[in-house]
Amino acid sequence: MRRSRPALRAHPAGRAPRPAPRPAPHPLLRTRPALRALHAEWTKLRTLPSSWLLLAATVALTFAVGTAAVSSVSTRECASAAACHEDTVKLALTGVWLGQATVLVLGALSMGAEYGTGTVRTTLTAIPRRATVLASKAAVLAAATGIAAGTAIVASLATARWILPGNGFTPEGGYPLLSLTDTPTLRAALGSTLCLILIALMGLGLAVLLRDSAAAITTGLGVLYVVPLMSDLLGSPTWKDRLERWAPIPAGLAIRATKDLARLPIAPWPGLGVLAAYALGVLLVGGAIFTRRDA
Repeated sequence: MRRSRPALRAHPAGRAPRPAPRPAPHPLLRTRPALRALHAEWTKLRTLPSSWLLLAATVALTFAVGTAAVSSVSTRECASAAACHEDTVKLALTGVWLGQATVLVLGALSMGAEYGTGTVRTTLTAIPRRATVLASKAAVLAAATGIAAGTAIVASLATARWILPGNGFTPEGGYPLLSLTDTPTLRAALGSTLCLILIALMGLGLAVLLRDSAAAITTGLGVLYVVPLMSDLLGSPTWKDRLERWAPIPAGLAIRATKDLARLPIAPWPGLGVLAAYALGVLLVGGAIFTRRDA
């Protein structure tokens, strides 16, 4: 037997009821796309084994090179401890010179890997606003790099504080124990952390601009190491001074110095500003092109 369907009840007024008006969204919910983008970029970063390896390498290399540099210097080679004129803070932060390579690779792979696998199309389908994608990627990269760099730098300074007195660098000889309560030491530590963050962002910008991990890494390593080497090879003191003043890495690494600042080609904070101009400039140019071209 066929069951009869219940008759549809007509609305008393002959019209369908109007849906109740939806309440206006809370202002915090307007930032939800940005929060989703941040969560997505953090998920990508933490699920890639290469990210953890590079972050661990940043800590290990920065700490190991700084500790080796501190251990290899002694006041026995000088007429007196004061005659050594050693910048012990800069010496302890020698590892930043090598740690910059790993953070550059981390920044380049954070975007270059998506171009290599084609997943950048999936990313842009889920989050069409490309500026949001790039800003979220940069924020996550800067946070991860900052934690790794800060850990390595604090560990390097703490180890140097323990090793240096045994090598003759004592308070009696004019070398106070390294401490973050000392303003120049704190400036060098914070500035070195910012230096590594900016280099990671430079790697990201190069990957966005070139759309290839290998090209971004090769170009970035050339900037990090070939340009400073050229300043040492140039026979002209004028051009050497110009490169050390305006090239991103020699200028940026001046932030580690705490002694004889008047003899530096560029002061610590202006030097870091030069590096920031290069890194953020590359990132902004890459971002402008990223928002206008196909994935």
